[in-house]
Amino acid sequence: MSLFKTWRWYGPNDIVSLDDIQQTGVSGIVTALHHILVGEVWSVEEIQKRKKNIEWDEAQNRPRNLVWSVVESVNIHESIKKGLPERDIYINNYILTLKNLANEGIKTVCYNFMPVLDWTRTDLDFEIAGGGKALRYDTTRLAAFDLYILERSEAKEEYDETMKSKARDLFLSLTPQEKDLLQRNILAGVP
Repeated sequence: MSLFKTWRWYGPNDIVSLDDIQQTGVSGIVTALHHILVGEVWSVEEIQKRKKNIEWDEAQNRPRNLVWSVVESVNIHESIKKGLPERDIYINNYILTLKNLANEGIKTVCYNFMPVLDWTRTDLDFEIAGGGKALRYDTTRLAAFDLYILERSEAKEEYDETMKSKARDLFLSLTPQEKDLLQRNILAGVP
């Protein structure tokens, strides 16, 4: 049985280079086109450019023996997640992106429907039954962060009155240390 090993790479600005990664013995790269805005189509040209960057070492003029094997991720536009009227535009862009990736031989694509960013968690060590730990997302905690810690100007229009009330009550119940931890947990998911 052949084992295909991959490595997560955050693109040309990653502090870990493809040469560094190649030394680990992996053969596949897990990456995305981070520079393309969420909801925009990933063009064939941009996909080919990234593939060439992964597969060919320009400086040494030689192959790297790496392939772009997994996309993590093609982010889903908030209009799709929220079912807004313009969602169909972004659904069509997403479909075209998937077709472009498949036509270039990249057929494994991770995705998620988490709010805000590619992944957001409000708890990074939530205790579950039996004493285990898990990542956790709680909408009220995110709203408390968004409304009262981040104080994002558009946030007030994006939450209904019930959620705003729950978020306010939660925020007022948090100690300064708990507010700091909530902020650190949420920002841990920001690239």
